[in-house]
Amino acid sequence: MKKSDGIKLAIALVLIIALGLLAFKPLIERISLGLDLQGGVHVVLKASATESAKVNTETMKQLQEVMRTRVDQLGVSEPLIQIEGTDRLIVELAGVQDPEKAVEVIGTTAKLTFVDSTGKIILNGANLEDAGARIENDGTNVVTLKFDKEGTAAFAEATAIAAAAPKGSPENKIAILLDDEIITNPQVNTSIPNGEAVISGGFASFDEAASLAALLRAGALPLNTEIIEKRTVGPTLGSDSLAKSSFAIMLSLILMSIFMIFMYRLPGLISLFSIVIFGVLVLGVLVGIGAVLTLPSIAGMLLTIGMAADANIIIYERIKDELKAGKSVQASVRSGFKRAFTTVLDSNITTVIAAIVLFYLGSGSIRGFALTLMIGIGINMITALIVTRYLLYLTVQIPALRKSAFFGVKGGKA
Repeated sequence: MKKSDGIKLAIALVLIIALGLLAFKPLIERISLGLDLQGGVHVVLKASATESAKVNTETMKQLQEVMRTRVDQLGVSEPLIQIEGTDRLIVELAGVQDPEKAVEVIGTTAKLTFVDSTGKIILNGANLEDAGARIENDGTNVVTLKFDKEGTAAFAEATAIAAAAPKGSPENKIAILLDDEIITNPQVNTSIPNGEAVISGGFASFDEAASLAALLRAGALPLNTEIIEKRTVGPTLGSDSLAKSSFAIMLSLILMSIFMIFMYRLPGLISLFSIVIFGVLVLGVLVGIGAVLTLPSIAGMLLTIGMAADANIIIYERIKDELKAGKSVQASVRSGFKRAFTTVLDSNITTVIAAIVLFYLGSGSIRGFALTLMIGIGINMITALIVTRYLLYLTVQIPALRKSAFFGVKGGKA
């Protein structure tokens, strides 16, 4: 044995322990938690056709994007907004402070129209370029509107006609409607050629005016929507789920560690260091891709931990077979890894195929489970076939540890 082999092993084990102690907590704190782990709102919207749009793939994608813009106005991090089936949209907002306000923003159609005295629509929300809120000098809360080129021309023409009508007459007014309800019906004193208008519909507060401006900026929904399911998960329930999930992970790790050491002695102990690397890499990838951790994701993580142990078990059983066949410990380790490679690869590939099918055909939590499973399998291959092998190769270079009894086999060669 080279003295350097023992030093390399000691350094490697110390570095792995240090990595686990230093990396686990910061990585866990950076992972975004889903609705079921921190509370929030789950809403299912059912879409229906309008006079100008049918429910199809294109309009559902438009609905998804408009809803995403609306949710961004709430400042919610990592929202889940996805299409389910042909006419449903699922919106999950984790950690929202005001669930009722969130539901109101999600469910409001925000259909803006400008109508003349005859009921003719002059322009609508599609012509809106920007909307904002401000407080006038007299303390009035107003919403400011800016139209696009087409809307500016239409509004200029309509206001010119209205301004020429007798003051106070119906023809002298242009009504502003939101969701077919009149917000304000102001008198027009002069033509407005610059494409800018103001809604001063008696907003009770600046926040009310700002909320309306946010809805208008997000744009009108391309389809009619109806909330068919609304579920609020409280933060207490979410925290309880997180605590139970954490306990399940810790318990599984402890039981797995006991089993590995009892069954495989020294290699079982070595595999625990590999699992530390496995855990850090999985968490690092989840943080890196911005994944949201949910209960199904934790289930996928638990499954991959079991698969990580399974890969090591396949390798160690091959090593034991080689030792029972009369080979030395060093030769058995080399041969065991070589023989186990194909088996480990095949078993993981079949699971990856199943995970890919789940990811592309599933939705929501199913995709989260599948994604975590695929990430875990990929990292499992790295830790089992590279990290574990490297550590075992260094271990068997030490004569004192080169005993078949340390590998769960009695009477073998050193």
